[in-house]
Amino acid sequence: MNKNLKMLKNGMKMKIPRKKKTKIPLTITNTQEQNIIVKVNIAGFNGLSEALKRLDFRSAVHDGRRFHYICKLLDLLVSHRLNALSGCAQRVLFNIIEEVARQVSQSQQNKHMLDRLLGQLRQVVEFACWGRPLGSTILWEQHLNTINRIHEIADRIEIRPPSDNKEPQFEQLPEECVREVLLRLADHQDLERSAHAWGVMARLVDELRIWRELCQFHFSPRQIQSVIDNSPNTSEDWQLIYHKLRKCYGLREEYAEMIQLCRNCRCLFWHSIGHPCIADTDPNFMEKLEDVDKSSLYVPIPPQAFLKFFSL
Repeated sequence: MNKNLKMLKNGMKMKIPRKKKTKIPLTITNTQEQNIIVKVNIAGFNGLSEALKRLDFRSAVHDGRRFHYICKLLDLLVSHRLNALSGCAQRVLFNIIEEVARQVSQSQQNKHMLDRLLGQLRQVVEFACWGRPLGSTILWEQHLNTINRIHEIADRIEIRPPSDNKEPQFEQLPEECVREVLLRLADHQDLERSAHAWGVMARLVDELRIWRELCQFHFSPRQIQSVIDNSPNTSEDWQLIYHKLRKCYGLREEYAEMIQLCRNCRCLFWHSIGHPCIADTDPNFMEKLEDVDKSSLYVPIPPQAFLKFFSL
């Protein structure tokens, strides 16, 4: 427990399968105390670690469509819920973070997301002691070994500039193209990082259109109008309006792919893979669904909702 750990270095998200995944049939039951708590029984077990294994989160990290979803889930677990996890779930969690580090190293992308996770891991190490939050000394030694490997991978990551070739470089693009790229960023932090990267982008980021369309992406017209009505002096400052809206309503979550819940068989699955549903094998069930919108049968599950299935 007294081993020394390497210190971590502190680092963009766009709007927008390796292995065959095993699907998880779910039975959802609601129990009501002060609030409604959703619990899940998954084919005879109800642990988060088994869910992460059967949905193959470790391999899914290498799919660009799922990377941001998984990183958000890891962020929630490491920053707020680590001490509520079982030892097995903690081990699976650290293994997935190690896979994230390998993916960032190979792809040369999303290093800032890895840096955020490692910064949170550093806080875990600093405050770790017996029973808080990582449990026994043997388990703690295993976690330390994994964290050390993650540190080593992160320390070796060096973002390489693109090699010289005949293809045009980003700096050679006309401003109209650069503006279109910025208009497709869904996170204000990505815009701020872009402004620091290149003077042309810094000037474009200050344009009202960039922040107006970012407001329209995340918030409804009614929400936008409510802030403008309350602060008439800021009606033309869309960057200030955006930050007021963000603090008041929070941001819309946008992922290229999310875990889905089937209403028919209570199965969690990755949308791009699908799942063997009871409706596909039961003619009587299919007849009942003839007039039902098929897209309404699948419910997207954000990371926070996914954790609530396990009372986290």
